[in-house]
Amino acid sequence: MARSWLVGLAAAAVWLMLPVTAQAQSEKPGMLVYIGTYNGPKSEGIYFARMDPQTGALGKPELACKADRASFLAIHPNRKFLYAVSEVGEPPQRTGMVVAHAIDASTGKLTPLNSQPSGGRGPCHVSVDHDGRNVLVANYGGGSVSVIPIGADGKLQEPTAFIQHSGSGPDPKRQDKPHAHSFNVSPDNRFAFAADLGLDKVMIYSFDAASGTLAAHDPPFATVPAGGGPRHFTFHPNKKFAYVINEMGNSVTAYAYDADKGALNEIQTIPTLPEGFSGNNTTAEVLVHPSGKFLYGSNRGHDSIAVFAIDESTGKLAAKGQTPSGGKTPRNFGIDPSGKFLIAAHQNTDNLAVFKIDQETGAITPTGATAEVGSPVCVKFLNPN
Repeated sequence: MARSWLVGLAAAAVWLMLPVTAQAQSEKPGMLVYIGTYNGPKSEGIYFARMDPQTGALGKPELACKADRASFLAIHPNRKFLYAVSEVGEPPQRTGMVVAHAIDASTGKLTPLNSQPSGGRGPCHVSVDHDGRNVLVANYGGGSVSVIPIGADGKLQEPTAFIQHSGSGPDPKRQDKPHAHSFNVSPDNRFAFAADLGLDKVMIYSFDAASGTLAAHDPPFATVPAGGGPRHFTFHPNKKFAYVINEMGNSVTAYAYDADKGALNEIQTIPTLPEGFSGNNTTAEVLVHPSGKFLYGSNRGHDSIAVFAIDESTGKLAAKGQTPSGGKTPRNFGIDPSGKFLIAAHQNTDNLAVFKIDQETGAITPTGATAEVGSPVCVKFLNPN
C-alpha cells in the first residue's frame, strides 16, 4: 500500500514538473478552428486555433500554412484534407486556383499537396460533395463554376466540368455580368446550386459525383427579388427547405425544396436589418443551426448577426433581432457541430468573436472569448477526436 502511494506521488510530481506544452499534448486536443484570410501585414495564409468545446474559449491562432489569398475553405468528409481557394486572378488573363492540403489533426498544421486551376478569375467559394469525390468552386470574377475531382490521396485531379454563366442584372454597377458567389450540392448529391450575384439567380445543375460532371437541369434556376444579389446558400437539415442570403438586397430568401425534381420554390424574402436602418450594408454568410430551429445571417456595415426562428413545418422565417458581431465587417461566421457556439470573423478589425447560442431561443450572447487574426474571412470547424 505504502509503495503504491509513493509511486503515485512520484508520478504526480513528474507530471507537475512537465512543461505546460507537454501536459497539453497528453490531453485530448480541443476543436480545431481553421481560418481563411486575405494576406496582409498581419496574415500570411491559413490559420488555426483550438477551441474548448465546453466553454468556447479560443487558443491563440497559429499559422497552419502559408497561402496566397486563401479566403474560403472546405474540409473533406474524412477530415484528412482541406481545400482552399486562392483568389489570384490579376491581371485579367490569369485564373484562380484551388489548393489541396493534408491535415495533421494532432498539430493543426497543413501540408500543401497540389493545386488545380479554378477555371476563372477570383474564386470565392469552395465546397466538397457529400461523397468526398469532388471539389466544387465558384469564380466571382469570372462568373463561372467548375468541378475538380479528388484522388484517393486527397490531391486534386484535372477539372472535369466547367460552366460559364451569362447575362446581367438590373444594377449596372454590380450586375453588369455574372458573379458566381457560391456552389453547393444537394443533400442527396444529385444536384448543384450556384448562387450568382450578377444574375439574381440560383443556378441549378444536375450533378454526377462519380464522373464529376454537370448538366443542364429543368428548372435551370430559381430567382431572388430584382437587385438582390444572391451570395451564399444553405439547406435545412430536414432537406425540405433552402435559404439564400442576398448581399445587395440585405435579405434572406426562403425556398421549399422538391428533392425529386431538384426545384426551388420561393416561400418568402425577409430583411436582415432592423426597420429604419439607413446606413450602408451588405450581407455575407448564412447558416442554419444544426437543430433546424434557427437561421443566422451576417450584416457588414450594421456589423451584426441577424437571428431568425424557422417554422419547421413551412420553412418560413421570423426575425428575432440583430446582435452586434463583435467587430467590423463580419465577412463570415461558423457554427460548431454541437450547435453551442458561433464564431464571427471580422475582416476589417482582424479579430474573431465567440458567441454562445441559446438552444431554446436561438439568441446569441458574447462569451468574451476573442482572438486576433489578420483579415479573417472564413471559419471552418474540425473535431479531431
